[in-house]
Amino acid sequence: MVNLKEKPFFLDDGAIAWVEKTIAAMTLEEKVGQLFVQMRKSLDEQVIQDTLNRYHQGGLRWQGGDRNQVYNQNKTYQENSKIPLLIAANCDNGGDGCLSEGTFIATAAEAAAGEGVQTAYDMGYVAGREASSVGVNWMFNPCADIYMNWRNTIVNTRSFGDNADRVIENIREFIRGIHQSNIACCCKHFPGDGVEERDQHLVLGVNDLSVGEWDASFRKVYQTMIDEGLESIMVGHIALPEMSRKLRPGIADEEIMPATLAPELLTDLLRGEMGFNGVVITDASHMAGIACMEKREVAVPKAIASGCDMFLFSNDPEEDFQYMKAGIENGVITAERLDDALHRILGLKARLGLYQKEKVIPAPELKDQVVGCEEHLKLAEEAAERCITLVKDTRKNLPIRPEVQKRARLVFIQSTPTSKGYQGDPVKQVVVEELERAGFTVDVAPNFHDLEVSEGVRPENMFTMMSCGSMADFASKYDVVFLVLNIKGYAQENHVRLRWSCNHSSELPWYVTEVPTVGISLNYTNHLIDVPQVHAFVNAYGNTRTSIRAAIEKICGKSEFKGTASDTVFCGKWDTRL
Repeated sequence: MVNLKEKPFFLDDGAIAWVEKTIAAMTLEEKVGQLFVQMRKSLDEQVIQDTLNRYHQGGLRWQGGDRNQVYNQNKTYQENSKIPLLIAANCDNGGDGCLSEGTFIATAAEAAAGEGVQTAYDMGYVAGREASSVGVNWMFNPCADIYMNWRNTIVNTRSFGDNADRVIENIREFIRGIHQSNIACCCKHFPGDGVEERDQHLVLGVNDLSVGEWDASFRKVYQTMIDEGLESIMVGHIALPEMSRKLRPGIADEEIMPATLAPELLTDLLRGEMGFNGVVITDASHMAGIACMEKREVAVPKAIASGCDMFLFSNDPEEDFQYMKAGIENGVITAERLDDALHRILGLKARLGLYQKEKVIPAPELKDQVVGCEEHLKLAEEAAERCITLVKDTRKNLPIRPEVQKRARLVFIQSTPTSKGYQGDPVKQVVVEELERAGFTVDVAPNFHDLEVSEGVRPENMFTMMSCGSMADFASKYDVVFLVLNIKGYAQENHVRLRWSCNHSSELPWYVTEVPTVGISLNYTNHLIDVPQVHAFVNAYGNTRTSIRAAIEKICGKSEFKGTASDTVFCGKWDTRL
């Protein structure tokens, strides 16, 4: 059973009395509701009241919206909830994960490339200030995964490095930054992502390290944070088969479950051996890593019975509520396990002082003072200056001087559009503007998707894209080519790679043999696997104007490259280094 006087709660007698009194007054339905963190998007007060009266949810996660929308929704929920809610946000890079106007500071990969840990602190500091200004009190961050496999794109930008010590240094500072605000942290995704290339959104994740390898890496990270008072841990839908086999001798392969459903990993290892006393929450429950492993009516209560305290999201709130309630009534979730989970949930709320009304919702003017403020924008500039990385320049193409290499061709490659409403990637225009600001004249290469929008769907678009023209003419027209890659992916494929806008596209980097070419990634760090022949390559890490401007200034020699690339950027291939 939890000890609320010990870390990470440190509750005094008054706070513990509130926890005990609150739990004692709960109906069974209210106890069931406390186990859920739901994503709700309605701003209608009556809908919110009806939802709370029916489901009594313990936590809320809001996805997207501006500062006023998020603040008003969070405020309405707290005002209408009998028990204060844990309100969570997912701020990997700063405040932009919580609010449409939030400040992007850096990705974890960017922070890892910079010297020291200041960027990680700034990410947490800004995320905490901007999120707390709209009523958030729980951060589903930092990411404690280790980027061991260059093919893994689900944690490529979210991991603070490829070794445990670097990850520990950065997540410690990220947490310190968050804690400048009244927000609890949550390390994810136990038992650890980044070893394989698959995405637990789409398939059961498998961390296939040996017990010894896991102990020296992921266990080291989590144990350090637990010892330092981490409040909560998000459990991934990731199996740890060698550890399961050690803790359950004779376990059959088909019995190996993701950690969310594996009591040997949660109760025996995390709670028992590692001594974690805080809150354990599942990752999102609609992900295939859990959804494909057990029937829903089994998985919902089994997650709590296995050692999770809270269950993240529902496919159908009514159905999941009844599954959880049935699990309590039929003994899958024992009375002791339920009581333990409730004490941890309410203990975290008490740790944050949520039983004191003044700590539940901030003053409405705070969000306007904090979100996107000058201090935060300055920290974003400093992060870009500190971390943007020259991965290679093997032909000594840099610096590019616009006063003598003025005529630029921009080849802009973006994620494949997924909507008929596509009207172009707005980041392309930002790149054009920043190149022109630096002194270049810019000619933008055609893009098949944009041609389909501007010219209509017609066969000629494909022929336009496939035409490279005369090499001599090309070399006479341009002094430099900028190949800019703005590619992101999420829960659609197991690893995201560069994809040209059509087959046999003129976007392909044949031009590297004709004029100096500079590749710039605005997101992933592993693009050299697909463009190894680009001899000058920069990881800018972000597609904000701040990041793009800083990268261009460095390419032009106006500022020094200070970031350092890890070996993972070369993807284990000799030709990527050429």
